[in-house]
Amino acid sequence: MNELIQIISQQFKENVLFNEESDMLMLEVNPENSFALIQFLKENPSTQFQFLTDVCGVHYPEYEDGRKLCVVYHMHNWITNVRVRIKVFVAETHPIVDSVSSLFESANWQERETFDFYGIVFKNHPDLRRILNMDEMIDFPLRKEFRLEDEYRTDKDNRFFGRELTQVNPS
Repeated sequence: MNELIQIISQQFKENVLFNEESDMLMLEVNPENSFALIQFLKENPSTQFQFLTDVCGVHYPEYEDGRKLCVVYHMHNWITNVRVRIKVFVAETHPIVDSVSSLFESANWQERETFDFYGIVFKNHPDLRRILNMDEMIDFPLRKEFRLEDEYRTDKDNRFFGRELTQVNPS
């Protein structure tokens, strides 16, 4: 792992932060350098992370530094059986990151799903549009401010869902 950190540090200097989570190397990079880092990890003969396992979004509403939305990439080197996690934090007001679908065809669907559920825009994506939700939907349902259900529903009993009963006062 130290050798991998050294290889990445030589290429990206102070643009990548390193951490270890659950015995996996975690890299944090800004949106401007994310594409270059992922391309380097894939194409460099000394890294060979040629499998993109996952692309997903995370919403951290408790963060106060403007980095509330995050794109998480998991990459795997099948030769050495090493995995890395890459986190790219984007501003909630301007959530844009470069698409990696030109590097990994599998990213196409995963980036569309992340856009659909979190509203993160993947610049240069070949077909960035909703993939699971209705096109007319204006919300992003996996952001934590999204309401889970209609508070005025009368067709269920909250006691069966482990929730306290709340009185709705019809006007």
